[in-house]
Amino acid sequence: MCIGIPMQVVSVDGLIGWCRPDEASAVEEVDLALVGPCDPGTWLLVFLGAAREILNQDTAQRMQSALEALKQTMNGQSDIDYLFADLVDREPPLPDHLREAVGKPMVVNQEEE
Repeated sequence: MCIGIPMQVVSVDGLIGWCRPDEASAVEEVDLALVGPCDPGTWLLVFLGAAREILNQDTAQRMQSALEALKQTMNGQSDIDYLFADLVDREPPLPDHLREAVGKPMVVNQEEE
């Protein structure tokens, strides 16, 4: 299984970017052929040294939090709710095809509008 890592572009030379997942990490070479040239500061979803998607900063931060939760869980820690602040105390939305079956109207997340 391959896990995509959110990484921020530090510098670019054509379709090669030098990126890192956070300020403390080493810079890694990333192939930008699938997303095109990017400006420094751009967040990318990187799989096996190749950028697959351009991310906004909020999405990159949520992904980093989920990866941190995975790391902490693997180290035996269980108090990880703070890493999912956007999900705690929220009922998961039902897919459209199930909403009618249980009689719940569609809820629109007003933050995304």
